[in-house]
Amino acid sequence: MIPRSVFTPADALITAVVGMLARRGRALLTALGIAIGIAAMVAVVGISASSKANVLSVLDQLGTNYLTVTPGQSLSGGDEPELPVAAPGRLSLVDSVQAVAATAQLNETVRRSDVLPATNTKGTVVLVASPNLLTTLNGDLAQGHWLTAGAQPTVVLGATAALRQGVDLTGGPQLVWLGDQWFTVVGVLAPMPLAPELDGSALVSEQVAADALGYGGSPTTIYVRTDPSRIDDVLPVVAATANPQNPVEVEVTRPSDALMARAVTDTAFTTLLLGLGGVALLVGGVGIANVMVISVLERRTEIGVRRALGATRRHIRTQFLVEAVAQAGAGGLAGVLLGALVTTGYALGMGWPVDLPLAGLAGGVVAALVVGGAAGLYPASRAARLQPAEAVRSP
Repeated sequence: MIPRSVFTPADALITAVVGMLARRGRALLTALGIAIGIAAMVAVVGISASSKANVLSVLDQLGTNYLTVTPGQSLSGGDEPELPVAAPGRLSLVDSVQAVAATAQLNETVRRSDVLPATNTKGTVVLVASPNLLTTLNGDLAQGHWLTAGAQPTVVLGATAALRQGVDLTGGPQLVWLGDQWFTVVGVLAPMPLAPELDGSALVSEQVAADALGYGGSPTTIYVRTDPSRIDDVLPVVAATANPQNPVEVEVTRPSDALMARAVTDTAFTTLLLGLGGVALLVGGVGIANVMVISVLERRTEIGVRRALGATRRHIRTQFLVEAVAQAGAGGLAGVLLGALVTTGYALGMGWPVDLPLAGLAGGVVAALVVGGAAGLYPASRAARLQPAEAVRSP
């Protein structure tokens, strides 16, 4: 009695590995195609998750209980609306409001030297700041200190403004030409995610603005911090409180909504980029199918000998299918590692927390195996259909 041919899973894996090692260059290029697609998908998912984690971290740190009050649109078509001088004081009296601070934009210029043209401001605007602005917004200083009471011409620059103006207080205070006199830069703000308009500004105190720059007291932006649990109750009354005569000319926004909208936009882009990564993965799968078909043609003699020695069609089909899946699996693992490295490097470079979803990493490997299996079905079936006599015949 002729013993039945046996082809265990371990045999299939060993045979697949031997087949790959016999054609290292081709196997490497085939796996590379899969690796690129998987790396793209893992990196997109990881960067998106890290970006979202950064947004949530900012919201957890700064809170979602902030409202920004600015002039709205004039319904009469006349002059641009202005916020009343008394608006900050009235808003501070509203129940559940914890702090109120204001800024006012001045028609002044700031530049590094008085010999530079007045237009060379590098996008820096001059704002008058309430004494409690920094504490109201839970802001931080990157360098120096905040504005102090007194008539000395001092200024604090936002993070972007300091960078554009080339101001670094490491060696001590520096001077900028503001209006028609020199001001001493005493501080530089850290970035303000919930008030990005402050990043490109030069902030002066109310007293200095009134004495030296002709400030009349009308704010252009009011920041309101409320009890987190009562913000939905405060929001409807803010406009009428700030300007009782014309509440429709007051615009009230919630800065945290803008951050969440950005996260939603990032998600939309993530879907698009995942589609592009899927195309790259599909191309890699086509490459595997093409290489495996060529491999079947080149290994006809091997297939014939194995069939003559007792290998069944199922064994031949399994051999080539496992080889295709092994190549895709190797590419998938390399792609997951590359995608994780790209995500980590990008997140650290942006100062974000690194978030690598385990489901995304595992999904990358599974996707590679599925693509490899699908790509190997036809070549494996073709190899299994070869008759021993036909297989060993010279091409």
